[in-house]
Amino acid sequence: MRIDLHQIVVDAREPGVLVRFWAGLLGGEPVDRERGWSHVEPPGSARMAFQPVSQDKAGKNRLHLDLRVADLDAAVALAISLGASARGPVVTDDQGSFRVMLDPEGNEFCFVG
Repeated sequence: MRIDLHQIVVDAREPGVLVRFWAGLLGGEPVDRERGWSHVEPPGSARMAFQPVSQDKAGKNRLHLDLRVADLDAAVALAISLGASARGPVVTDDQGSFRVMLDPEGNEFCFVG
């Protein structure tokens, strides 16, 4: 039996805002669906779907995305221009360098250089 990753679903207060952020960052066209859902299918990646919830995000994510980039500074600048914020400095360890970011609703993700 084969199991494939179909989509990553993110709870969102404003799915339309988040889908446009992630589409701007990863590529693909944002799609607004019925019942408040939105999604984007970035080229070469799993679909990201955003489901409406009434609660604000509370606490640290238990799961986050690591996004490989060729230029860490340029990726951070792009994400910030789209509404993200940086959390802390660039960290370098034996695996390389990364920068923790927050999307417009505060969901953590990392750029990995």
